[in-house]
Amino acid sequence: MARASRSTARKPRLRALPGHATSTPEPGPRPSPAPSPTSSPDEREATLDYARSVLEAEAQAILGLTGRLGDSFLRALELVRDSVQTVVTGVGKAGLIGQKLSATLASTGIRSVFLHPTEAVHGDLGRVGRGDVILALSNSGATEELVRLLPSFKRLGAPVIAITGDAESPLARGADVVLDIGRIEEACPMGMVPTASTAALHAIGDALAMAVLRARPFGSAEYALLHPGGKIGRSVMRVFELMRSGPSNPVVRDTAKLSEAVVVMTNTPGRPGATNVVDRQGRLVGIFTDGDLRRLVEQGRTNFDVPIREVMGKRPRCVGPEVLVLAATKLMREFRVDQLPVVDAEGKAVGLLDVQDLLAARYF
Repeated sequence: MARASRSTARKPRLRALPGHATSTPEPGPRPSPAPSPTSSPDEREATLDYARSVLEAEAQAILGLTGRLGDSFLRALELVRDSVQTVVTGVGKAGLIGQKLSATLASTGIRSVFLHPTEAVHGDLGRVGRGDVILALSNSGATEELVRLLPSFKRLGAPVIAITGDAESPLARGADVVLDIGRIEEACPMGMVPTASTAALHAIGDALAMAVLRARPFGSAEYALLHPGGKIGRSVMRVFELMRSGPSNPVVRDTAKLSEAVVVMTNTPGRPGATNVVDRQGRLVGIFTDGDLRRLVEQGRTNFDVPIREVMGKRPRCVGPEVLVLAATKLMREFRVDQLPVVDAEGKAVGLLDVQDLLAARYF
């Protein structure tokens, strides 16, 4: 007897990926979507009020630290200031705060590295040596990965500064100095997500780093060496770092012909749009620019045998090599010039600041 044919096609079986179950669980009831925080004026205002309360809780946690600073903070400052290297360590959110603290210390001239506790027990303890100091961050002070490192730090001769919210915790008991931020209520609906406590850890770390900076001979010049890029680097760069000097500094004698000046402007590396004009002692007496040449052509004065001293710009504005590039740029903007001679204390032309170089360095 023939089987009756099915009226519907058989659905293809889905091939399971390796390591995945082949059966498809029955979909259960989906939870109701949470109400939108902007669905009504009242709910919008309630959301904003709650967000403000988070900011207030974190601000209060930070302000509460001011009364906790004392002898322990001063001792921690001395240890970090006098250390060969500051090793910052922590796990989770405290570890992330620690990474930022290590970066802040390094940017202000304190040698610092971040040591992850898990990696430390597998060989990274080799980063720690005698003369180093440990900054260990843990709000609870009971982080297992951190506490088990304390004996190793002691054997290596590295004193430990604990930054914690529990002065009676295992971390605090094993540390040489304790910076106690106190018990802090978190700013979250469950009271569990690290928020106010991490704000406090961050703030006391910054306070320590800035106090160490204040206690050391470290100024803008040293800061510039560590921040050569970006806006910070541009704000402290000196003219000698950007000017054209040596073979790239275009120079002609005041007795030279106009044709010789044009050749110098053309053949000097980088093809500057001007040349310094100097006397027999090399002192600056003038400048000749592409603009000056164009004006001579417009006026029909194309005698290239004329001495450059007769057509050069006399008494040009100039700067010293130690002047901030920002100040030199302001001068060029004010007087609408594209080149600025650079002279030393004796008035000798030691360089040329060109607008093209300022554009490349993003000063314009």
